[in-house]
Amino acid sequence: MSLFRVALISTGGTIEKTYLESEGMLANGESVLSHMLKSLQLNGVEIERVNLMNKDSLEMTEEDHQHIVDTVIEQSQQRDGVIVIHGTDKLTHTGNLVFDRSDELQAPCVFTGAMRPWIMKNTDALQNLVESFSVVQLLPIGAYVAMHNRVLAFPHVQKDSEHMTFIQTNSIKDSIHA
Repeated sequence: MSLFRVALISTGGTIEKTYLESEGMLANGESVLSHMLKSLQLNGVEIERVNLMNKDSLEMTEEDHQHIVDTVIEQSQQRDGVIVIHGTDKLTHTGNLVFDRSDELQAPCVFTGAMRPWIMKNTDALQNLVESFSVVQLLPIGAYVAMHNRVLAFPHVQKDSEHMTFIQTNSIKDSIHA
């Protein structure tokens, strides 16, 4: 049986936040992805971890976004699928940049993250990670977000902060004004 080879690109975001006692706050520090992955049965999947950065997406620069996009394109040429762990505030920006270069993609790219950190009881982190591993194996080449039991295709995706999820918009105009 051949393995489905996935590049798991970690950029940080809420999914990776941990509690810093000294600061009394949640922040991006030590990556929790290893803990999350250990709890999953991912039979038939070979994971190549790519730790790019560990930032809240609100702190990402345009250079950070471009670095993620370049890494996605590179990894898509070496793997069967790409999953990007990303902060939700700027996820659509990076997803749209990948979509803009989709002619260079050679594998599906799935973005995921969490509205609540993995360390919280009511987290959505593990569910979203599991969903991304499932759908990356089924989707055609393209750029997507997988969260909350939904898969949405870029470019017409936006964060719905009121409902704490992502939605599909009808047009690029809707995405720009969101």
